[in-house]
Amino acid sequence: MGFFSRLFQPRSDGLKAPSDWSSLPAEEASELVLFDEEAGRVMAQFDIDAAIVGHERWLPWLGTLLQGQRDERLRADVVQDDRCSELGQWLHDSGRAALGHFPAFDMLLRRHRYFHQQAAAFIIHVEAGETALAEQAYKSCQHASRQVVLLLKELQRGLPGTRRRAAAKR
Repeated sequence: MGFFSRLFQPRSDGLKAPSDWSSLPAEEASELVLFDEEAGRVMAQFDIDAAIVGHERWLPWLGTLLQGQRDERLRADVVQDDRCSELGQWLHDSGRAALGHFPAFDMLLRRHRYFHQQAAAFIIHVEAGETALAEQAYKSCQHASRQVVLLLKELQRGLPGTRRRAAAKR
């Protein structure tokens, strides 16, 4: 059982998670596990492995700006919108419909949004020639990206079919 899955479970009363995820009471903490019907719907709509790989590509792409390379697709006004990526589109649409009742989902959504905010700040600092601030924003991007990937992996571990495949590999 993973770290996040022990902490973030759907609320027993069915209400939305509090906006301050860090203060969840202990009695609300338990495992993030999706029922087979939900898991099937999530897996049919979204490839979590591809989302992880796609998200991990952002950091090297952003890093090219530090090396003086320019990419017209990396515009702060576009990157700031966390819906500009496939993962962001899924999180705001069918991902929310399927998994929005899990407190960990809201944390994933916030971490993903924060990543995009920091990526936009990074681009702005690079374009302004503010190297120290750009490097600081890049480190924030790295940290947020690792959190997004960890949350996606935790979500993936909670899928019943994924757990069965992992057990079969042992």
